Amino acid sequence: MKTFINSIILLAILALYGCNSQTKTVTNNSTNNNEMNKEIDTLFSSLFRENEPGAYVLIAKGDSIVYSQGFGLACLDTNTPLTDSTMMNICSVSKQFSAVALCMLAEQGKLSLDDSVKKFFPNFKADFFNHITLRHLMSHTSGLPDARPRTQEQWNKYIATNKTKYKSVEEFKLYCEEEESCRYMEQLDSLAFEPGTLYEYQNPTFQLMLMIIEQTTGEKFDTWMHNNIFLPAGMTNTTYFEPNKYIPSAATAYDLSIFDDEEDNINRKERLWKECEYGSANFFGTKADGGLYTTPLEFLKWDKAIYSNSFISQSLRNEFHKGRIDTDIPYTQYGYGWFIEQRPDRPKKIYHTGDNGGFLIFEGRYPEQNLFYLIFANRPDWNREEVVEQMDSIFERANWLDNVVLPHTYS
Repeated sequence: MKTFINSIILLAILALYGCNSQTKTVTNNSTNNNEMNKEIDTLFSSLFRENEPGAYVLIAKGDSIVYSQGFGLACLDTNTPLTDSTMMNICSVSKQFSAVALCMLAEQGKLSLDDSVKKFFPNFKADFFNHITLRHLMSHTSGLPDARPRTQEQWNKYIATNKTKYKSVEEFKLYCEEEESCRYMEQLDSLAFEPGTLYEYQNPTFQLMLMIIEQTTGEKFDTWMHNNIFLPAGMTNTTYFEPNKYIPSAATAYDLSIFDDEEDNINRKERLWKECEYGSANFFGTKADGGLYTTPLEFLKWDKAIYSNSFISQSLRNEFHKGRIDTDIPYTQYGYGWFIEQRPDRPKKIYHTGDNGGFLIFEGRYPEQNLFYLIFANRPDWNREEVVEQMDSIFERANWLDNVVLPHTYS
């Protein structure tokens, strides 16, 4: 009954965000906001041409979408523009959904975040799996190396001790899914470091969560996530990638090749866009670490759902958004599925990035300022970190990062 009531309340709340704003939306007509919008228009128009792959940018402040604009095309073949309803692979931003799912199951008493990996994978031979917990997996502090084979020499060693359906290392990299992607752990005999002592960003450790969730719930990962997270959050179109699944309104991811074209003794730089996703990008097909497709508007619903404490308690959300370990990024720690940046000259920022094939993703929030923003791009040839810094500077000039806590309707 509690779950049903929470779902009804959440759907009512999220109805406020159900509008389909395919073009720029400004709900606050202050001079600062108008100037900010002009600066953001200029920034992204300079990066993405109208007839090329591009990006969608969305900014929400308080309970209002203050900027929502697409730049470029979702699909070159059909000249389809990027909109707030375009489905895109959000890559490693998918990790936060898997981590929240584990914590939901923990609060339901179906598992503990202090459970060992060995509990779920008794076939993993090494004793150190008894000392690696789910908390370590969620914070990239397990010490487990990414030992998936990538070279012919590594492949030869892999197939000597592991069964596989793939005929070559190239086929393995392009098409493997969770179960085989993590199979090297069965024979793994050493760690990169003692669990909990250091940080090393890993994908296979998050892939383990798919199998843990399936073991715990007795349901397929996609089905459980759909019924327990996506539908209650109002994310009706959000879904995981599968090789033969049709995803309506999905963007195509591209990568750019530049080559010299000599004509009439004049050398010209030509731009050639190539599709870069499943079948051409390595390790594209796994779900729990990077296989989620969603839209900018539906992801905003997810952000609001998280901050309404509809899926996990506020105390556990605070744990998620607390730095657990220093990363290799200045002023940045990792929590459970999110990066936490605490620069001396700016307020706390909680964010994540993602890269998968030609998709390049950013989502972030200044919680004390109740400011959320995202950039979903279907091309990787732009400097994400530099662009995010420029956006943060624009927010500063608009006085949006002043250290004033705004009330949040959903807290």
